[in-house]
Amino acid sequence: MSQQRNPVTREGYDRLQEELRELTEVRRPNVIAAVAEARSHGDLRENSAYDAARHDQAMTEKRIADIEHMLRSATILEEDDIAREPGVVGLGSTVVVDFDGEDERYTIVGAIEARPAEGLISNESPIGKALIGKRAGDRAVVAAPGGETSLTIKSVD
Repeated sequence: MSQQRNPVTREGYDRLQEELRELTEVRRPNVIAAVAEARSHGDLRENSAYDAARHDQAMTEKRIADIEHMLRSATILEEDDIAREPGVVGLGSTVVVDFDGEDERYTIVGAIEARPAEGLISNESPIGKALIGKRAGDRAVVAAPGGETSLTIKSVD
């Protein structure tokens, strides 16, 4: 059974590695210490600090496992891999669109490095799919849960 490979830019891969390092070297030891401290307070059945610390520990371990999986399945895209026709939206493109009268700036990235709040949009997201292959001046129709939305592409870098 082959494992699905996920495209990621070098910057996205490095960000994931840094987050993993932070979680394993800083966050995990702090959470373990918090669990030990809460456990020392006695009866674990009525110890909300212990429950909270264990929850934090579970969430930290889950995120570590998720990142390790993402890194194992990542295919790092080098500049040659993202070479595309100039002016055409593709993986690695930064696009400025008119979104309901407001300019929005998106960078199209692989799914594992997407951070919509930071303008890093997955190539697999509805907006990413709608923009791929388009040029400045083109309109893209995005299928969203609330209905279709139309974007006008202002520039592609």
